[in-house]
Amino acid sequence: MTESQAVHLFLGLAVILGLARAMGALARRFGQPAVIGEILTGVLLGPTLFGSQLSGAVFPAEVRPLLNALAGVGVALFMFVVGSELDLGILRGGGRATLWTSLCSTLLPLVLGAALALTLVSSHHEGSSVGFVLFFSVAMSVTAFPVLARIIADRKLANTRIGATALACAAITDLLAWTLLAVVVAIATGERFDWWLTLLVPYVALMVTVVRPLLGRAARTVAEDEQGGRAGNRNFLALVLGGLLVSAAFTEWLGLHYIFGAFLFGAVLPRGTDGTLRDGVLQRVEPLCGLLLLPVYFVLSGLKVDLSRLNASDLGQLAAILVVAVTGKFAGAYVGARIGGLDGRHAAALGALLNTRGLTELVVLGVGLELGLLDAKLYSLMVVMAVTTTALTGPLLSRILPAPTAGAASAGTSTRPEPHTVPARKADAARKTDAAETASR
Repeated sequence: MTESQAVHLFLGLAVILGLARAMGALARRFGQPAVIGEILTGVLLGPTLFGSQLSGAVFPAEVRPLLNALAGVGVALFMFVVGSELDLGILRGGGRATLWTSLCSTLLPLVLGAALALTLVSSHHEGSSVGFVLFFSVAMSVTAFPVLARIIADRKLANTRIGATALACAAITDLLAWTLLAVVVAIATGERFDWWLTLLVPYVALMVTVVRPLLGRAARTVAEDEQGGRAGNRNFLALVLGGLLVSAAFTEWLGLHYIFGAFLFGAVLPRGTDGTLRDGVLQRVEPLCGLLLLPVYFVLSGLKVDLSRLNASDLGQLAAILVVAVTGKFAGAYVGARIGGLDGRHAAALGALLNTRGLTELVVLGVGLELGLLDAKLYSLMVVMAVTTTALTGPLLSRILPAPTAGAASAGTSTRPEPHTVPARKADAARKTDAAETASR
């Protein structure tokens, strides 16, 4: 790294940290997740308002690869956190409402997304349309589990039937979306499809049957070693971080994307009896990830958004994307919840909650842009969709379940413990830490 690169890198990181914190705080003042303000930071610095002059001066081309590398590490850590917080235990006892809501809120966006993609493919993609249509469908079906969990915790819905159902549906939808995205990536990188097909299933089996028990044994050993103390915790943290990096590297080499390896390693991380060691890992990972590395990713994502050259046709496409995104999720969740036995108001609340997309959508869009499945203009339109649908969730939910009657959602309240998620774990303390901010993404 040259002297010029070092100077611009450190100054660029300082700018990102300061502006992202300020814009995130501003977004929270308006009742929005911090991610909204942080993405808008990149958009405001990017070509939409100032062309390439400002972003070129603050983030010159010579430091972009370094910033991209840091952003990649941040996304890998975030996907690890998402995987580790995905508690499949919340799926037990979900009943008909969970099953039907998950099914309809996934299938309808997939179908509507495929139909819209067929109308967009000629103007935004060259070559085979199969990968484009499949990717666009998956992008429309995504729900941001971490953002959703934070909204539910903040509104004290975690122990209610509506909150538990929403979390279970989001967990199922996330698993389906990441699985489908892995298939899309394998198709898009077709020269390695045979490798993907041959090695992925044994790799997943190895992670579940070998790596997970070994991690559990290591956690028990550290917990039982009273002499180890802080050194034992650090050794376990090093083991986990090393494992997730190796897992991310393997799926990247396999021809998939490193996010899948990081997500899978987080998913197999055992919770243990009291979850102390696991929580310790997350409490160390989340501040670095949420304070610095993820904002780098947000800003770089925003810098790729150029809305200055949109014409009437592009605005029409944006309107169609927004209609399909909101309608697919809301209508799918509403119909599924009604079939599952929920009343109209709580079915509508589920529709509003599952429209949350947040950083999860940005990660998916970044993969599409990287693989050439999205061009720069469609990427910009999809980022606007992700920000808009996430921003709409809070106001829609407030209108459907006003604060004075939100407790009424406890009609049919679930009596099981609050799901173990970033915002739900020690919720009051988490709101005062940077770890909770990671969950708001």
